[in-house]
Amino acid sequence: MLLGRRAKVINRLTWVLLVAGLVVPAAHADSSSPVPAGAQEEARALVKQFATRLQSALKGAIEAQGFTHAISVCKIDAPQIAQSLGAESGWRVARTALRLRNPNNAPTPEELVVLADFLARAEAGENLAKMDNEAVTEEAGQRRYRYMKAIPTGEICTNCHGTEIDPDLAAAIRAKYPRDQATGFKLGELRGAFTLSKPLE
Repeated sequence: MLLGRRAKVINRLTWVLLVAGLVVPAAHADSSSPVPAGAQEEARALVKQFATRLQSALKGAIEAQGFTHAISVCKIDAPQIAQSLGAESGWRVARTALRLRNPNNAPTPEELVVLADFLARAEAGENLAKMDNEAVTEEAGQRRYRYMKAIPTGEICTNCHGTEIDPDLAAAIRAKYPRDQATGFKLGELRGAFTLSKPLE
């Protein structure tokens, strides 16, 4: 199974990074620090807002100008939505993935570990729609609460990320993202994750 091979490759990469000391397993990032009360609920609410705003922008663009225009929504509008939510809430809000379209969304080593875990859990049959991860980490000497929520490939996503992309749309994607890796996804597969964090006192 292709997903199984991908999971094994990602897990092998994660193991190499762990041995090299380049990453710390998210679940053990700072076991001495308890997760702050209410942080997960706040993060989940922000994820819901992000997903709702992005989906609305995508649907509007597609209805007005077709799927080619949706490329610009993901490239321009999505980061703006994330920045707006971050400014409103004090959180760092973003998206990331194992197979990237926008290189600006590349995962950190810690995010890579969580994404690999999501992929393995999906392979084991766990529901991606309910899959998330939280941890207290340390970044540049500051403790942070981090939350990640898996993004399953939705039906609307398959038009630009699926296995059968319209040739004109595929050409438009290549023009904007010549190193695109984010195609070939099937409905329900792990597309990526929302990733949020905030500083702790």
